Amino acid sequence: MTAQRTLILLIRHGETPTTGKVLPGRAPGLHLSERGRAQAQRVSERLAGLPVAAIYSSPLERTSETAAPSATSAGLPLNHDDGLIECDFGDWTGAPLAELAALPQWQGVQHSPSTFRFPNGESFTQMQARMVGALEALRAAHPGAVVVCFSHADPIKAAVAHAMGTHLDLFQRIMISPGSVSAIEYEDGRPPAVLMVNSTSEPLSGLRAP
Repeated sequence: MTAQRTLILLIRHGETPTTGKVLPGRAPGLHLSERGRAQAQRVSERLAGLPVAAIYSSPLERTSETAAPSATSAGLPLNHDDGLIECDFGDWTGAPLAELAALPQWQGVQHSPSTFRFPNGESFTQMQARMVGALEALRAAHPGAVVVCFSHADPIKAAVAHAMGTHLDLFQRIMISPGSVSAIEYEDGRPPAVLMVNSTSEPLSGLRAP
């Protein structure tokens, strides 16, 4: 019997008015900017021709808005999965990045994230375990299929690092841009295969034959 290979696409939400300026975290009410909406539309166009079985999104507005055009184009419902949500930044939620970068603790975020927990929030190890667990559950729910997941930069970076066997302390070296696509293929009995990271241009249909 041919082994089933499940393809999971991880897509970061499009730009918002605060992208690169603040740490929005899980605060509600943050929507896509005009550029972010264009990125969301571009993602849906890139997915054309790919036999997508299911589409999932973090429950936050910016991810749901990024996923909506793809769900509409594919004729699929948009499912929300709490496992795909942004890291809980706790007391740092909504803080300007320039201010956070001046804190001594910021060095821990950048250079030893495996030991760092956001004040009154989530640790990076918890975030990674949550994200990896969510992807494993989706893989089990859709064996052999193509599943598209809309999430956030840090959870996607952590999932890619885990799939590559890269230590969490090095995950900040992975770049995940707004509207970008990363792809991981899973097959029972084999380690995950990272097929694509931070892709923002080419069509995605070649990742899987219809």
